[in-house]
Amino acid sequence: MTGFPGSPKLLKGAMVGIDNANPLPSVIIFQYNPTKLTRTFNIQASSDGAPSEALCLSGAPSETFQLDVEIDATDQLEIADANAVSMGIYPQLSALEMLLYPKSSRVIANTALMAAGTLEVIPPETVYTLFIWGIKRVVPVRLTQFTINEEAYDTSLNPIMAKVTLGMRVLSYNDLPVTHVGYHAFMAHQVTKEAMAAVGTVSSIAAAAGNAKII
Repeated sequence: MTGFPGSPKLLKGAMVGIDNANPLPSVIIFQYNPTKLTRTFNIQASSDGAPSEALCLSGAPSETFQLDVEIDATDQLEIADANAVSMGIYPQLSALEMLLYPKSSRVIANTALMAAGTLEVIPPETVYTLFIWGIKRVVPVRLTQFTINEEAYDTSLNPIMAKVTLGMRVLSYNDLPVTHVGYHAFMAHQVTKEAMAAVGTVSSIAAAAGNAKII
């Protein structure tokens, strides 16, 4: 039996890894949306210290996210899904983990360059990562914390249940050059936030006016 036809469609949170060397992005959709998202801000104030600079900012605040992602193969195992039976949730965990690694092809290429005596070798980069939490929150991030608690295994020791704790720092225009797509992704995020703030301010003023008593 299907659910109520008028039920709203549930959006899923996701991580997207974009590699310049690969035209296909890595899209990791959360199996279950985390029940809590912790956000922390650190203001970027001017370091001058002069009275005239008391209210000056050096840029957008530094923002971090922390959340727990649960992955469970129970439902897939019940219907004998081939991937779940043979690998458990190993593929899903690996997809998340690869957001932390430089591509092996770049590591091999750099090793060859160093062996050939190249004086300057460009360090490999992680993939450009987007954190998506609804249409109003799409931000470039860098993973700063990654903890996996594997909680159950199949008979081949493939993990079948796990909780992944993710810590992320939002990359703003303070961190990225104007030529990087992430610079513009963050600007779009801030413009959306400003629009939401305007709606919230107008609503608050209207509510205050409605509660005011005329003497």
